[in-house]
Amino acid sequence: MDEHGAREWFGAYLNDFVALGRGDTDDVRRLLLHYGIPFLISTDAGTTALTDETQVLAMARQQVDGMRAAGYDRTEELDAKTVVLNGSCAGHRARFVRRRADGSEISRLEVTYLITDRPEGRRISALVVHSPV
Repeated sequence: MDEHGAREWFGAYLNDFVALGRGDTDDVRRLLLHYGIPFLISTDAGTTALTDETQVLAMARQQVDGMRAAGYDRTEELDAKTVVLNGSCAGHRARFVRRRADGSEISRLEVTYLITDRPEGRRISALVVHSPV
């Protein structure tokens, strides 16, 4: 795992996520190229381990549906830092703003992603949404 490679890989994930949110594609399964199974997701509401493909796809579809309902067009990364944690794992912490096509703001969020090298390739194994400040 190297910082530059992890950052580039994350950029490809973000491009796929944005395309889904905007409605450029409906193939939510493409996120399985980026999300590991099991997949840990943590928010203020709680922490959940998604242990199979069906659960991961349901979570992804729920996110995409919510973005589309809000008129989502793009995500701007306001700040980001990638830290290599060991030979097979990196953390990527970023602050984002989600916007509609007219530029109006939908939401801001800060997220930490645990990116791991797995037999099937690089994947996000955990996603932690930070509490708003």
